Amino acid sequence: MDKLTTTLYDELRRIPLIDPHTHVNALDPASHRLDDLLGYHYYTELAHSAGMDKALLDPALPSQQRMRSLADHLPLIENTLQYSWLLEIARTLLGFDGERIDAGNVEDVSAAASACMAERDWEEQVLRAGNIEKVFLTNEFDDALTGFDAGRYVPCLRTDSLVFRLNDTEVMARLNKSSGVQVGDTGSLRRAIAALFERFVKAGARAAAISLPPSFQPFPERDESAGPMLAKFLDGQEMTSYEVRSVHRFIFWTVAEFCRDYRLPFDLMIGVNRGVYEDGVPGGTDLFNHLTSLHQYQRLFNAFPTVTFPVSVLDGGQNQELASYAWIFPNVVTSGHWWYANIAPTIDRDLRQRINAVARTKQIGYYSDAYKLEFIAPKFNMYRRVLAAVLADDFVIARGWSEEKAVELGYDLLRRNVERIFFGRES
Repeated sequence: MDKLTTTLYDELRRIPLIDPHTHVNALDPASHRLDDLLGYHYYTELAHSAGMDKALLDPALPSQQRMRSLADHLPLIENTLQYSWLLEIARTLLGFDGERIDAGNVEDVSAAASACMAERDWEEQVLRAGNIEKVFLTNEFDDALTGFDAGRYVPCLRTDSLVFRLNDTEVMARLNKSSGVQVGDTGSLRRAIAALFERFVKAGARAAAISLPPSFQPFPERDESAGPMLAKFLDGQEMTSYEVRSVHRFIFWTVAEFCRDYRLPFDLMIGVNRGVYEDGVPGGTDLFNHLTSLHQYQRLFNAFPTVTFPVSVLDGGQNQELASYAWIFPNVVTSGHWWYANIAPTIDRDLRQRINAVARTKQIGYYSDAYKLEFIAPKFNMYRRVLAAVLADDFVIARGWSEEKAVELGYDLLRRNVERIFFGRES
């Protein structure tokens, strides 16, 4: 980085992080051994695609054996940004000073990781080193929301199972138990969903969220038409694809109504096709295509003007469309760089489009999507390097902004907008 970019990056790193979307387990947020880091799906799927036998990743195998097998394949992926996250963790948290992690030194790195992670305040060390203040969770609708500090670990109601898998008898049993309502029709389903929202909001939840396939198109279904289809759906009867989609739309729309009623933002992650690579490793089976459009959501955005929709798209070609929707819809917010778009070159392209076109208050710059605390800082640092370069090029140099003014814009994307959108406050 040049001097200007480095100066801006150093200032951006001073901003305490609120990570608005992770998969961290609040009851076990940090890693215990190196295998917890190497087990992140990015490494298993990259190693598998580079030739690693899937059988070597079997969870039933001893963790050390899995670790050594992955280490054999790490040199094949050391060109990737995902590998750089691992190296940054090792250097900043584990005392590693080497050039690469491979089969020749993985045992030493593992021993250092185990020693560090066994320290009683390891969680605090990771949070402090990463300047991390709050971490949003991804909670199933029946998750226990106790046993952790909701001021640090913020609950978020994930609704995928509720919307798309309610005909699964196990999911329905969980809903009946967690809500205290026996669901049998549209009215009782609404009461059950209301009970979920009530419980989550009381526990400090700040958002609801869902990931959506490219074909999904939400619009309202009337009770008189949805009721008979829902009854068939819950009874496991044979249904047409239209009927199934109608039930999904009814449940989704009902969730959106409760987001409005409880004043919760509704995070939409749009465009994932599940199970594309049938023989992939866990987390490495899903992809995207170019068949989705935000036009499919225009009725939703128009119908709920008081609901904020932070939107992530998986298809990088859709970024201009997302920026355009955020450009004119007050309730649509660009949100992060999701999954396959979460590499620096793609972030650079997408960020330049957004930051030059969308109001500064309408952008959630980044979320880590991390499963363990250790990954939050290196992933955010990748984003901050790109953000610093964009601020330098497009604002300080091109427009003559002061460095202080550019950093203030970065503060909006990294923190202030998250506080305003999810917590209703400014900093």
